[in-house]
Amino acid sequence: MKNRNHSYTILINPNLYLKDPTSSDLGKRILENGLIYLDEVGLEEFSFRKLAIRISSTESSIYRYFENKHYFFVYLMNWYWEWMSSRIDMKTQKITDPLKKFKKVIALLIDSTKTDNSTPFIDEEILHRIVVREGTKAYHHKLVDNENGYGFFLSYKTLCKKIGAIISTLNPDYKFPLAMASTLLETSNNNIYFAKHLPRLTDVKEGKGMKSSLTNLLLDISMTSILKKE
Repeated sequence: MKNRNHSYTILINPNLYLKDPTSSDLGKRILENGLIYLDEVGLEEFSFRKLAIRISSTESSIYRYFENKHYFFVYLMNWYWEWMSSRIDMKTQKITDPLKKFKKVIALLIDSTKTDNSTPFIDEEILHRIVVREGTKAYHHKLVDNENGYGFFLSYKTLCKKIGAIISTLNPDYKFPLAMASTLLETSNNNIYFAKHLPRLTDVKEGKGMKSSLTNLLLDISMTSILKKE
């Protein structure tokens, strides 16, 4: 699926859907309302039957777009990964200084609640809340190897590779750019989650100063390692 938003294109693996949901009004209603509903009740309580009632449609009509709720969920995660990757491209393309570019990436990872008005059926602020709370469920499960074979996580890998390449410009000899990229992504989301729900697991405090504190944490983790002299 292609969705052109200003100067970037979001590509979603077609193995995740039976019919492109962005190709019809019903499909967009499924995405828009499904996202809101998922945010309200969580993945475990989410069902196509209840979603159908919310959009005044039928359960079978939703199954014409998605095989099951897990595929719907992974579709939304792919949207987020693609959107984040595109934001990094747009926001860093004119930055030549490697350190400034990397710090911009850190800022984007944290401040990822900017809604894109060109896709009104996807509220990125809501989507980010779901990613923070439940994103790892997309790949922390028994069938991950099968789904990896279907290419379900290529968007996430591409995002990590993009961040890893920027890390390598800071230090071409750094041995773990991909590991650091995925660590930064997961650490950002985990500490936002911990600050809200499990505050004894993080020094980052929810509230006005959270973005600044989280920025300092990510930079401390990354810069100490990346620029360390052997």
